[in-house]
Amino acid sequence: MKYKSIIGLEIHVELATETKAFCSCKNEFGAEPNTRTCPVCLALPGAMPVLNKKVLEYSVMAGLAFSSKINNISRFMRKNYFYPDLTKGFQISQTDKAICKGGHISIDTDDGPKDIRLIQVQMEEDTGKSMHMDEDTLLNYNRAGVPLIEIVTEPDLSSGKEARAFLEKLKATLKYLGISDCRMEEGSLRCDVNVNVKDLETGERTAITEVKNLNSFRGVEKAIDYEINRQIDLLKNNKKELRTTRRWDDQKEETLIMRIKYTESDYRFAPEGDLPPVMISNSEIEAIKNKMPELPWEKKIRFKNIYGLSDYDASVLTSTKDFADYFEDLAKNFKDYNLLSNWLLGEVLRRAEKDEDQNPILDFKFEKEALLNLLKMISDKKISIGTGKNVFRKMFEEGKDPIAIVEEEGLIQVSDQDEIEKIVDQVLAENPSSIEDFKNGKTRVLGFLVGLVMKSSKGKANPQIANELITEKLKNF
Repeated sequence: MKYKSIIGLEIHVELATETKAFCSCKNEFGAEPNTRTCPVCLALPGAMPVLNKKVLEYSVMAGLAFSSKINNISRFMRKNYFYPDLTKGFQISQTDKAICKGGHISIDTDDGPKDIRLIQVQMEEDTGKSMHMDEDTLLNYNRAGVPLIEIVTEPDLSSGKEARAFLEKLKATLKYLGISDCRMEEGSLRCDVNVNVKDLETGERTAITEVKNLNSFRGVEKAIDYEINRQIDLLKNNKKELRTTRRWDDQKEETLIMRIKYTESDYRFAPEGDLPPVMISNSEIEAIKNKMPELPWEKKIRFKNIYGLSDYDASVLTSTKDFADYFEDLAKNFKDYNLLSNWLLGEVLRRAEKDEDQNPILDFKFEKEALLNLLKMISDKKISIGTGKNVFRKMFEEGKDPIAIVEEEGLIQVSDQDEIEKIVDQVLAENPSSIEDFKNGKTRVLGFLVGLVMKSSKGKANPQIANELITEKLKNF
């Protein structure tokens, strides 16, 4: 039997505005509970909401980045449901008249590029937060009214791996735009997953399952793959179930049932009468577009064209704005772009601490100028690459200047041919079996002999000159 996985995502992203969506309370994570509230976000009688213009601007930025259609007129709706952390008894959101419609995000898959279509990007407000203690539940309303955009995809994804790639691309884009920090551990990026499976032979489908409580991209990937396998088992055993909401248990690595899923009608959507229609002109949209920074895929193309980097190198260097900026700051004063790229993607990336997404944290004990000095010494062949790696290790661990390290330890590379030739002659004299191996066609012995020269010279010999001398002498034996 063959099965098709049908996956859609609903992503909530908190916007990095100074104040909340509909009031002047500070939008700040980690403040003392219930200290960032006012009559509006507490829904006290007579308090009226007013839309924060930055929320509109950031929402339009997101839509433009995803090639969405920006609606000149959009409307807010009331999403009615009862929950203790929802002060008004409804959430201000958008439905069919959202600010952004359509669009797509392109991801790289094993079969090549794939466009994941978006249904819409909508503005809404966040709810408060319930804090469950041993016997009590406490309510913190600091988050109530924090601005969100909800990004809803078409069911175009087919695996957990694709969903993870989509989220990584989305997060990189939003961070490039500067409209959200996208910190999943703080709840500023949250993702719900909708999964069902189709039997391609019979056409039968499982009921759509929504999966919540996903706290990492890894969790999203594993939850989707688990749910696909669970639903395939349902089809194989001819079992049926209602449309449900399940939660991902990271410890057990399985989804657990929470409740029968709400439908749209359960929320009794109604127009938000306290807010007028949101109107934005084409000229205002164009002004926002002109303020947008270069996006990651645009930067990747530029890195390939201007710096002559490979597709892989350009992809990794532009994976975060900080990493791309770090490269360009160095590239202003160092024109061997391939050496620079190789060093950043090799030694720097290997030693740097990583954030929750395994991106490098570019906070070192040494300044950028020190790294430039190291690379210039390597480029000018004053030190070998091997010596450079040892110097970089000391820079990384101790914050010492590379020039000082090289001078103190006498590491300047020996390029004097006569001096290197003496070492080569000694190495060849001590390794007659290697000479015979070379004469018998075992050319790999050349690297072994160069290594011995480097060892004998304590890493100071110019390896290129050593290689040339050894090759010439071996051919004459």
